[in-house]
Amino acid sequence: MENNNPSNRLQRQLHEIIFEADTPAGKLFDVLLILSIVASVVLVMLDSISSIRQSYGDLLYLGEWVFTILFTVEYALRLYSVGRPLSYATSFFGVVDLLAILPTYLSIVFPGTQYFLVIRILRVLRVFRVLKLVQYVGEARVLMQAMRASRRKIIVFLFVVLTLVVIFGSLMYVIEDPQSGFTSIPQSIYWAIVTLTTVGYGDISPQTGLGQTLASLIMIIGYGIIAVPTGIVTAELAQSYKKSISTQACTQCSAEGHDPDAEYCKYCGAIL
Repeated sequence: MENNNPSNRLQRQLHEIIFEADTPAGKLFDVLLILSIVASVVLVMLDSISSIRQSYGDLLYLGEWVFTILFTVEYALRLYSVGRPLSYATSFFGVVDLLAILPTYLSIVFPGTQYFLVIRILRVLRVFRVLKLVQYVGEARVLMQAMRASRRKIIVFLFVVLTLVVIFGSLMYVIEDPQSGFTSIPQSIYWAIVTLTTVGYGDISPQTGLGQTLASLIMIIGYGIIAVPTGIVTAELAQSYKKSISTQACTQCSAEGHDPDAEYCKYCGAIL
């Protein structure tokens, strides 16, 4: 009975096109959406260049409104096609979609908020919708699984690094004179972080022999530390296994990542 309702049929067709990518129309929509997002981000970048803004300001302003209207229509269709609009609106991508269009409208109501238009650059986050495409969904799942599996190890590693920079920074504060730039322990910790990560701004540098020796030790340790997070994630990637999943999105809660033979959503139980 539900499928005989024209409104429900339209809602389901829109949901299949907008939220899924296993149909030609859905794939075409995703590709056009990604191209629009990239073009709008390039437009924001060009608008930040004063010479281009002075020469083509009107054209950039027109293009911005074209993309804003397109994204507004898309956002409205997403809310219409999903069974739980509030759930989508408060999700990560729902908030990003709203932030992508809100600054342009705010610039009309509040003239002093034109600098908030830089928030439009958040549209680039929407490019991650490409992970929904069939050829990427498996790889994205393996990567996310490896990141989740290694997060505790990385947290422990970061805690060790934090402990090291506090110790090295405190030692350098004791060793060096304030005239060398080590005027406080936080300032010395900043130097230790810059040195341990092998960035080396050079705004602060040790002058004594003992301080330079300690700095050399920190640099050597830094080269070894850089490889640790990469090794952790790589090990988890090697242990991860690929499992075929579909691009089906639940019509009620918009959850993705279902098995190809799934008939019901594993999160809310709705029919897929």
